[in-house]
Amino acid sequence: MKKLSELYNIDDDRLIRGIKINSKEVKPGDIFVCTMGVTRDRHDFIDEAIKNGASAVVVSRDVGEKSVPIIKVDDTNIELRSLCSKFYDYPYTKAYMIGVTGTNGKTTVAEIIYQLLGESCAYIGTNGRKYKSKHFSMRNTTPDVDRLYMYFKEFVDAGCDTICMEASSEAFYRHRLDDIKYDIGIVTNITEDHLNIHKTLENYVECKCQAVRQVKDDGYAILNSSDKYFDKFKKEAHGNIVSYGYKDSDTLKIEDYTLKRDKTIINFKYKNKIYKVVSPLLGSFNVDNLSSAILCLLCKDISFDDIINRVLNIKQIEGRMEIMPFVFRYTVILDYAHTTDALDNILTFLNMVKDARIITVTGSAGGRESAKRPSMGKVVLEKSDYVIFTMDDPRFEDPNKIIDDLVSESDKTNYIRVVDRKKAIYKALDMAKDKDIILIAGKGRDDYMAIEDKYLPYCDYDVIKSYYEQ
Repeated sequence: MKKLSELYNIDDDRLIRGIKINSKEVKPGDIFVCTMGVTRDRHDFIDEAIKNGASAVVVSRDVGEKSVPIIKVDDTNIELRSLCSKFYDYPYTKAYMIGVTGTNGKTTVAEIIYQLLGESCAYIGTNGRKYKSKHFSMRNTTPDVDRLYMYFKEFVDAGCDTICMEASSEAFYRHRLDDIKYDIGIVTNITEDHLNIHKTLENYVECKCQAVRQVKDDGYAILNSSDKYFDKFKKEAHGNIVSYGYKDSDTLKIEDYTLKRDKTIINFKYKNKIYKVVSPLLGSFNVDNLSSAILCLLCKDISFDDIINRVLNIKQIEGRMEIMPFVFRYTVILDYAHTTDALDNILTFLNMVKDARIITVTGSAGGRESAKRPSMGKVVLEKSDYVIFTMDDPRFEDPNKIIDDLVSESDKTNYIRVVDRKKAIYKALDMAKDKDIILIAGKGRDDYMAIEDKYLPYCDYDVIKSYYEQ
């Protein structure tokens, strides 16, 4: 807590307990900041915030007299970062900051780093926030600043000296991360995604570049030399530039690897020495993901021999090639894959190791990036033995129209549509026979279904588990 007079040049010593931009979340003692949202001007919710107990309100236009202090600034969005920094004592300067961005793999990479670094590290991203054996779910990959800085302080106060965070392109676009200087910035890869926000691929790449532009002068930018935008990121990066990939010039070279159904064996070359790593993570895409995480630890001066031992103990990452442990006659896999590239990668691997059929349950989110649906549907139909198309956060779109888009570029007929996602999953599990692989793709461990403007409770994992508890 801080006094209002410590935050602003105002003769008022009332205690401030928190900072909020959502009027519905305001509690007694909070400051309400009227930021300009994507679709809403939060000046319209001042009275509700005061009714809920706001002790002061920060505005950027005249709002008249109110029953609490009104503090006027030029830009409430910029002010939010400044106010939160001051209120939470600049927590991002008190930890070793690792930022991970990219189209695919950022959740896996950030989670691997979190696991490999252990109790001293905190994680924040798509899979929630985790530290000191605690786990809390979140709605956004990179939250708004009022929450983000509060979580950073939570981590620091708990004794975490490192924070590994997923940095989404939208967060850079909304300037949520402008204050952060990264000790390590990682870019996994770039494929077309989130064009509903960025409009063009060039704009999307520019936002991703911030992850390495904001690296400290003595920090490290970790790049994937196999990515088509490698040269662009290398040009934009600050700090020491290091890379992983299959080239002799890479800092960490992937010499070769062997994919097995239960593990991956990788030979790395680092500083002219070969290291053999046995990883419990499956698929060629996880070779890349693990490579960036290992290079991150090497940049933190952790020995390769130590890293090898830590890799052996990596646990399954929720919603990422997550094999359901309570299924035995066949295999059920939960994965967040929701782009053409991600679906192609996982299905390519599954075809390499399958003993019977691959049955895929998937869909595509409504209200965004309809152009990617035909290629998504095509790769799923071509690389699955059978597909059940269903809803995936349809928002205001008709799920059947979304499915029409998914099947529009293929003449394959190896599919049915079951709009209700729970029924679709149950249908796939009813169909399963010995040694089949059932892939449930698109939502991972999300705990909601976005229908119109509502977020209804829903989780693929819970649905799968409920099937076996009938």
